[in-house]
Amino acid sequence: MYLTKLLKGSALSALATAMAVTALPAEAEAQNRGFENRGQQIQARQSQRSERRANRGQARDERRANRQQARSERRANRQETRGERRGNRQEARTERRGDRREARREGRAGNRGFSQTQRQAREAPARVRNERRGERRGERRAERRDERRAERRQDRRVERRAERRADRRVDRRADRRAERRGAYRDGRRDGRRAERREYRDNRRGYRDGRRGYRDGRRNGYRDGRRGYRNERRGYRNGYRAGVRDHRRWNRQWRKHNRYNWYNHRRANRSIFRLGRYYSPYRSYRYNRLSIGFHLDSLFFSSRYYINDPWRYRLPEVYGPYRWVRYYDDAVLVDTYTGEVVDVIYDIFW
Repeated sequence: MYLTKLLKGSALSALATAMAVTALPAEAEAQNRGFENRGQQIQARQSQRSERRANRGQARDERRANRQQARSERRANRQETRGERRGNRQEARTERRGDRREARREGRAGNRGFSQTQRQAREAPARVRNERRGERRGERRAERRDERRAERRQDRRVERRAERRADRRVDRRADRRAERRGAYRDGRRDGRRAERREYRDNRRGYRDGRRGYRDGRRNGYRDGRRGYRNERRGYRNGYRAGVRDHRRWNRQWRKHNRYNWYNHRRANRSIFRLGRYYSPYRSYRYNRLSIGFHLDSLFFSSRYYINDPWRYRLPEVYGPYRWVRYYDDAVLVDTYTGEVVDVIYDIFW
């Protein structure tokens, strides 16, 4: 029975090694493709940034051209209105002059008999009136000029402020969008890189373990097969004697407060965060183990050992027993038989 189990285990291990060796070139090709895709993504992002900058410059030039057109139209309208006002004023002036001349002629014709003193007395208030009118006109013109200048200045200020605000809004929106996209992409890149690095490190450790296992199997398989039959009898006798000599595992350690790993994990959560667990077999899934279950030797190899049990407030081991990590569980295994002696579920994150 033991011989048949050994042969089955060797066959399964050979199949697993063949599958791992065939998967290596595929992983290398996938990594090379990933690097090529990264270069393409970087080039695409650079081209997108240059296009955005060019589009921003074009949009600004278009806005400036539109603003200049609007200003020129406003100036043309103002000049037209000024020309119309000047024409109207000139017409009114000519009419007034004509009326004055006619009045003067009529006055001269009708008042030839009056004396010069009377003419001067009549013309004096008219002169005063004309002087007052001239003063009023000058004041009105000055006031209008000041009002027009103030209006122009205010219009220019309002236009400049509106233009600056519009430019700032557009630039801020574009910058925010670019920053959000860049941050999102950088976060995704960092996460993927960390996962890939972790996966590579675990794969390297797995390969090293598999290589050592193969070398040990190759070197010791022939020598072990030669003396297998002779050593089998002595192994049985020695194993029985060794099992009798080794003390049984005492599960009463949970009652001692010094091994209170639950409270210790509350105070030191980062210690119990060991990262992702990689099974020795790809198709293998998590199964809740119980005491008395027998594990394959790959599950309690050296890469799964918990070398410092006291760090996690676990009791020290002795004899053939060894604390091993199994997914998020801590399992105590008898390394001679692969039997599960004790289990702590969900101790790790």
